[in-house]
Amino acid sequence: MSVPTLPELRCTGLSHHTAPVEVRERFAVEDRHLDSRLGALLDTGLREAVVLSTCNRVEYYTFGPASQMLDQVFYGKQPSEGNPAVYRLEGQDAVRHLFAVVAGLDSMVIGETEIAGQTKKAYQHAVKANATGGFLNQLFQRAFAAAKAVRTHTRITRGPVSVGAAAVDLAEKIFGHLGERDVLILGAGETSEGVARSLQSRGVRSLIVSNRSHDRACELAALIGGQALHFDDWETACRDCDIVISSTAAPHWLVLEERMRDVMRHRPHRPLFAIDLAVPRDIEPGVGDIDGVYLYDMDALQRLADQALSERRQEAARGRDLIEKYVIAYLEWANSRPASAALSSAPGLNAASAESV
Repeated sequence: MSVPTLPELRCTGLSHHTAPVEVRERFAVEDRHLDSRLGALLDTGLREAVVLSTCNRVEYYTFGPASQMLDQVFYGKQPSEGNPAVYRLEGQDAVRHLFAVVAGLDSMVIGETEIAGQTKKAYQHAVKANATGGFLNQLFQRAFAAAKAVRTHTRITRGPVSVGAAAVDLAEKIFGHLGERDVLILGAGETSEGVARSLQSRGVRSLIVSNRSHDRACELAALIGGQALHFDDWETACRDCDIVISSTAAPHWLVLEERMRDVMRHRPHRPLFAIDLAVPRDIEPGVGDIDGVYLYDMDALQRLADQALSERRQEAARGRDLIEKYVIAYLEWANSRPASAALSSAPGLNAASAESV
């Protein structure tokens, strides 16, 4: 079966695959500038346009004749010199790319779902600006449907793909629901904060921060809705907590096996989940040999994250096979319509339907 083509449909852009962040940020379009950018695109003769600008990609989806404006956007005043970071996709390649993007198959973290919401927001903004018609309305609505099918019928979103997510998933495996669990954080750096926020999002009961600089402990406690504790008191607090996160800059072990055995004697039959995120490590390895203590360091958590990412990559192949039928269906629909039909669509109705996707 031959695949229909649609040469007037294009995607022009760059992403984390082709450009570092310092390049991507130069082309980013702020929300307050979207209306003027869309208007300028339509003034060049394009019939429809959607601008998707996130931290990882800047892409222009357009329908209509080729626009010199996009040359100026990406190549500057001397387009003949080109820009190796920029890709130009048209017809079925553009359709397939958008469907993969919305499904999280093209993301830096495979299977992440944030891009679906970002794309929906970009599309709805274009609809409200009267910058879309039949072809892009159908394209984006079918992209949302394809993404939903991928999430439903594959395991693309399963498993932790970061150290922080791996730590939180392990905590839930050990304790079940975290709503009755208390967390002690040793150190007040960004790494501890990230995992603490992940645990907070799963509903832990309380967060206590202990740091050599008490002022910094107070700052982090305020950020995560916890309470600060003087550093000399952390061992006593450890007797009552369920999860310990340690990420300090200490040059030696901070949590010693002998001291932790004493802590565990004061809390019989209560498991303790210890997360050592420090390099060099804060927690003496022998702590993991104590009954009731589950100790994971950065390497162990990274292995779990890498395993989950490998599984997601395998599922991504299934996801790409799954969206292919959506790609073909859209191209067949689009090629059955005259180009003038793009101007007769009712964008407002399409925007409303996108809300439920």
